[in-house]
Amino acid sequence: MEELAIVTGKRKGAAATARFYPGNGKITVNKKPIKEYLKIDRLVYEARKPIERVNMHNKFDIHVIVRGGGISGQAEAILHSIAKGLVEINPEFKKPLKDAGYLKRDARIKERKKYGLRKARRGFQHSKR
Repeated sequence: MEELAIVTGKRKGAAATARFYPGNGKITVNKKPIKEYLKIDRLVYEARKPIERVNMHNKFDIHVIVRGGGISGQAEAILHSIAKGLVEINPEFKKPLKDAGYLKRDARIKERKKYGLRKARRGFQHSKR
């Protein structure tokens, strides 16, 4: 089977590498169907948004390897990688996907913990005693 594109998408601590093949619309994540891997319907819907935006429902099989982060960050990393792959396959998809905001890397990550504090900004609870 001939690969059409290999692209990487990221979000928070998650990184997803998507491989596109000619096929009938199956998406597998870490060798499981996307619904079985993500479990939450909202996240599956989010990850499929770029495909629906450009009406490419049954054109490609997409195999995704995702590592790091939590389930929500992984879903958004999958969305990012699928959007980038669609643009690589057909540059005409760039405008609708860019307008929807799917090609932009969301750079927000967790802020590091500072010394003398409990978390990044939260201090320890004060007590008069």
